[in-house]
Amino acid sequence: MIAAKIVLLLAATIVAFWLSAICGGGASLILIPILNILLPASLVPFSLTLGTLSSSTSRIYVFKNYINWKIFYWFVPFSIPAVLIGAYLIKFINPTYLQIIVAIFLIANLPQLLFSKSKQTQGEKPYPNFVLAIIGFLAGFVSGITGAIGLLFNRFYLKYGLTKEEIVATRAANEVTLHLIKLIIYIMLGLYSKLAIIVGITIALGAIISSYSVKYILPYLSEFIFRKIGYGAMVISGFILFISTSTQIIKNDQISLSNTYFKDRSETTMNWRNSHFTLEYSLNEGIEMEIPIQSDELPNNLLNHYKIIRPQYDDIFIEKVFKLWGEVEYEFYCYKNNKLSKFDY
Repeated sequence: MIAAKIVLLLAATIVAFWLSAICGGGASLILIPILNILLPASLVPFSLTLGTLSSSTSRIYVFKNYINWKIFYWFVPFSIPAVLIGAYLIKFINPTYLQIIVAIFLIANLPQLLFSKSKQTQGEKPYPNFVLAIIGFLAGFVSGITGAIGLLFNRFYLKYGLTKEEIVATRAANEVTLHLIKLIIYIMLGLYSKLAIIVGITIALGAIISSYSVKYILPYLSEFIFRKIGYGAMVISGFILFISTSTQIIKNDQISLSNTYFKDRSETTMNWRNSHFTLEYSLNEGIEMEIPIQSDELPNNLLNHYKIIRPQYDDIFIEKVFKLWGEVEYEFYCYKNNKLSKFDY
């Protein structure tokens, strides 16, 4: 079953990176919904990075004479610290929610599809250096968490006024450094698995095949058509990513409103059971940030208590609670026969 999925993934990767070169990016965002089926969300960035690193390297070799070095020198230095931050935050942030934001940003390019040739190129001009630095930082941060940046920042390259070959080459030069750094960080944080490596190698193989064949395709596309395809790819990928990610969130997260009572306190809580944090508000306690944890992360005294009460319930969810003022607390959400009992410690 896995072998069949890998073969299908290889075919999808070749097509995705072929479209990516024509559209100025987007293979990673096209592949994310497929990878979400094969891997846990936290391992998807590793496989994407392993694959896209090979793609960027091969595109640099093929289009090395078209690299815009000014963009490279302002983009990369500011993206490196951001990618370090983003990659580290994978352990604490669910990448699925950031994918929703990315999808909305991509869909926002819809008006660009309606512009005429003269109006589309009217606003294209080089950005100031500080804008290049900001774009580099944002690209690094988003890339560190999701593993994908290409199509998201494609509008930046299109608006800069680069030719289609310059876009392909400069994007590859900017991204190869980020992908290499991310790959090292993911390995250091243990955000990979044997299957994730196999998937990444499959993506890399498909990416290399696409990179070496695309140079025979680009000469047949006009600059206007290239830009139209680029904006169209962003919008379509945005809708696909939004639908697939929304479906995944609804399926995996137990989103619910519940009223709980403890001593003289009552509160209404909205819970995302599988997300990485919950914001809760009560009249007595104010705003709290709650992070789901496993039982082995409890202090020893509470771990012993957990082991005693665990057989009494069907399931127990544990949250570590941080308050603006006060000490850290722990909440036990204990379910038995679909009834919730909440205990604070």
